Amino acid sequence: MPRGLAAALLAPLLLLLGLGFLAPLLALLATAVRDPELAATLPGTRAELVAWDGQGLPGEGAFAALARESTAALADRRLGPLTARLNFSEPGLRAALLRVARAGGRLSAPFADSVPALDQRWADPATWQALAAARGPLTSLYLLRALDLTPGAAGIEAVPADLALFRELFARTLWVSLLVTLACILLAYPLAALIAGLRPPWSGIVTAMVLVPFWSSVLVRSTAWFALLAREGPVNEALLAAGLIAEPLQMLGTRAAVLVATIHVLLPVAVLPLLAVMLRLDPRLPRAAASLGAGPWLRFWRIWLPLTLPGVAAGGALVFLLAIGFYITPALLGGERDQLIAWFIAQFLNRDVNWGMAAALSVWLLALAGAVLALAGLLAGDAWRARR
Repeated sequence: MPRGLAAALLAPLLLLLGLGFLAPLLALLATAVRDPELAATLPGTRAELVAWDGQGLPGEGAFAALARESTAALADRRLGPLTARLNFSEPGLRAALLRVARAGGRLSAPFADSVPALDQRWADPATWQALAAARGPLTSLYLLRALDLTPGAAGIEAVPADLALFRELFARTLWVSLLVTLACILLAYPLAALIAGLRPPWSGIVTAMVLVPFWSSVLVRSTAWFALLAREGPVNEALLAAGLIAEPLQMLGTRAAVLVATIHVLLPVAVLPLLAVMLRLDPRLPRAAASLGAGPWLRFWRIWLPLTLPGVAAGGALVFLLAIGFYITPALLGGERDQLIAWFIAQFLNRDVNWGMAAALSVWLLALAGAVLALAGLLAGDAWRARR
């Protein structure tokens, strides 16, 4: 095939890859490190702070620019993004900046005296240093905060213990995702082997039973589990009728409910790759091993399992990638200690309108998923080479 024709055939795929994957990924990374609010809202103040050496208080020009530009930004309704950004890095700065903006024409020179008279925080060098830290155009604030770190005067510091959240959250998300992946593989493997060993029409019937839940919405299936696990739901009623419990159990809002429902939702994702691999295996290989004296366990360990490892790897990777970003099921069935990282990303987007923090959490989540998959690939490759 001529190279020009091959390039033309590959061009749509490369374009789709670039627009559908690389461009959003780069935009996500850019949002996590961009810091444009101060330059867009108070450009004169930013220029004064760029020239400031960070020692003591800035000059009269910085106070005058702050008073003039904040008042104009408030009148034009442009102050909101900046106050949200400043309050995220230094709680209380929003109120201090709004006091200056609302003072309007009441402020007079020297502004280095009239501005601190409104709020004594403007007489504190730390307030101006926090403002200067937002001068942009790039910042490490969001990426650090997503790891419970913050830039400080002495370098990178840990946030106070009462504000530390995200490292525990990432560990919880990873742990739940790995448990769901392991459970799905352990349940999907014998099910896929059973389907692969059935003859038509039973193989088609069982495959349809696996696929029918897969075709329904995740929200519908999660809501169904909400009804099943309620205190007055069928599960509690069955346990009460069987005499196994004396009173209804509180199953909603627990980690167990999240795990059971997530495994149920993602189980077909693990079955399908395993089934595809098992259907392609030559059934004569286990029979040949049996004719040579190999028992059932040896046939499984030396023939069946190694040949189906690609399906295990594909199914496990798909389940893990979906589980690590799961949102609906933990949000419906879990308590506040069972929410995963996707829930917090949604909160930063919808409630706090903090795109930088949402992007930073997404970047670290993507890095975590990539690291786990890369490590699993290395371990699987080493195990495959050792068995050979």
